[in-house]
Formats: sequence, C-alpha cells, structure tokens
Amino acid sequence: MRAFGVYVHVPFCAHRCDYCAFATYDDRDELRDEYVAAVLQEIAAEVAAGMEPATSVFFGGGTPSRLSPEQLVAILAAIPRTRDAEVTVECNPEDATLERLLAYQAGGVNRMSYGVQSTQPAVLADLGRRHGIMAHEEVARVTHAAGFATWNMDLIVGSRAESLDDVRATLRDLLELEFAPPHISCYALTPEPATPLGRDPRRHPDEDETADAYDLVGATLEANGYEWEEISNWARPGHECRHNHVYWDHDDYVGFGSAAHSHRHGRRYWNVRTPERYIAMVRAGERPLGGEEVLDESTQAFERDSLALRTRRGVPVEAFASLDEIRHLVKVEGNQVTLTPQARLVANQVILRLKSSP
Repeated sequence: MRAFGVYVHVPFCAHRCDYCAFATYDDRDELRDEYVAAVLQEIAAEVAAGMEPATSVFFGGGTPSRLSPEQLVAILAAIPRTRDAEVTVECNPEDATLERLLAYQAGGVNRMSYGVQSTQPAVLADLGRRHGIMAHEEVARVTHAAGFATWNMDLIVGSRAESLDDVRATLRDLLELEFAPPHISCYALTPEPATPLGRDPRRHPDEDETADAYDLVGATLEANGYEWEEISNWARPGHECRHNHVYWDHDDYVGFGSAAHSHRHGRRYWNVRTPERYIAMVRAGERPLGGEEVLDESTQAFERDSLALRTRRGVPVEAFASLDEIRHLVKVEGNQVTLTPQARLVANQVILRLKSSP
C-alpha cells in the first residue's frame, strides 16, 4: 500500500516562543471546544468523499497537548487508518504526565515527539522556552513507563546564548539517559521577521557557529548508533518517523485544521490561517480553503529530487547535468548521489544544480 499521511494542526499554545512564526496562538484557548468540533466535521466530510486509510497520522501545532487527551483521541478515532499506522503527537515537555501519555496510548497513539531544544538554562531562556532544565529526564521516564517503544526529542542550535560546550552538554544529557530517545531531530535557529528573535539583530544566529554546532550534533549522534536520515533527523535503526517520509518521498497527505496543508496528485492546497475563520467556514458548510496551486510535471520532478537529496537515499547521478561544480559537496556511491556531512547545511547549493531545477 502506498503511504498516505494525515496531519492535524492544533493552533493553541500556552506561551509563544521567541522564534516561532507558525500559525499558533497563546490567547485563544476558549476556542478549543469549537475548534475540535470543526476538525471533526472537516474530517467527516473528507471521509464521506472517499478518503483512503492513513498509514501515518501526525498531530502538530502549536501544541497538541493543549487539547485534553479525550479531545485529541476523539479526533484520532474519526480518522480511518491502517492497522499498523504510525500515530505521533507533539507534546510540550511540561505536559508529559504519565496520565496523559497512558490516555494517548489507550486511544491509539504509538509515537511521541517532544520539543526539548536544549538542556541548558541560558539557552532555554534565550529561546523563550518555559520547561525546566531537567524536563528531558522526566519525559524519558514517563514515556518509557507509558510503554511507548519509539519517540523523538527535538533540539535547536544557533542561539547566541549557546556555546559548543552547551551543545556537548545537551547531547550528553540526552544520550546518557537510562531511556535515551531513539530519534533525535536538530534544527538550525532561524530568525523569522515577525518574531521577537527576528526583530532583534543582536540575537540573530552566527552562521559559522551554527554550522559548527550542527556538525557536532551529527558527528556525536552518528558515533552513538544513530543513522542520519535527513538534513535535520537522526534515528536508531527501526525508529525512523514514517510520517516524515510521506513528505520526503513526495507522497500524498491531507491536513485538517486551520493553516493545515495538503498534497494530492500534484495539487497543493491549504486551509485558512486563523482558527476563528476556520471554525466559521466549516460551521457554515464551506470548505475552509485558503489557497491552492497545481504543480506541473517539471515542478513535481524538482520537488521529488530536491526532497530526496536532503535524505540519505539521495538521487541518481542522472539527476545532474554535471557534478563538476559540486564534487566537494557530494558523495557518489554506485549510481546514487548523496550529500556529504559538511554539505547538509548548504544543501541548496547542490539542489540548484539539479536538472529539474527551475
């Protein structure tokens, strides 16, 4: 069966982090009941139109753990899925109680994702994160106690408050856990224009320091049994996030909720951004469509190649007219071209050399 993903967007947060530019809100919790009802109505309409069973479901945001476990499980129950479907829920470390995780698992969730970002207090303060510095220990303990076999922690590098020693300490804190996360993601901090971080040039990351931190993360994880999957993801064998691969493999997926994106057969479309407008449109029996685009064959080819090049799978040599200008950035094994570790943060330089590049 071909992979087919479902993404559910939960736009509520207890606190908006300084770097966040997502469609999330920390002042609209009163909309949660109406929002869940609208998501259930949107799902029902898609199911009635013949939606196929999902091979993976991902609850993201925002903060899905701002919903009660009962609300989240009710949404999950409405989504047709295969018997072995992967179901992931993003959760704030401070929300990861044993009671909540047991309720998730009883409702069909089988994978958790936590935004830890760092274990160092100065770095957490600079990022505007609110969980405590020992949150990773409690998260690992309760995730194991609840019986989750696979899960991930996210890190962010690039804060001006973070030194390489801080990065080493964070990695040591995670890897020395009794129940270390089998999947770790690492993202480079990006100063988006409309965020507190973006508006303060003094806090913008130094590109060279960020690259050094990223390289340290990759080398450390790979030395400890994690395999590089994609630009920002490392996993121990068997713990790859299947839902991520729906995007990386250019498969189809449908998104539910405000600002959620979908992709079907070369058509990309997305829902209206604000929860208020989304609720009103669904209630009125309208599709909450915010926009759409149809991708021609050349654009689809470029997206497939550029996404594949970001992963360890890479692309065939024939995807390039010539490798001469990028020979130092790639590795060629047999007929496949992949990025060298040093090239992962400058992948766009390689992607622009693809034959399918516009």
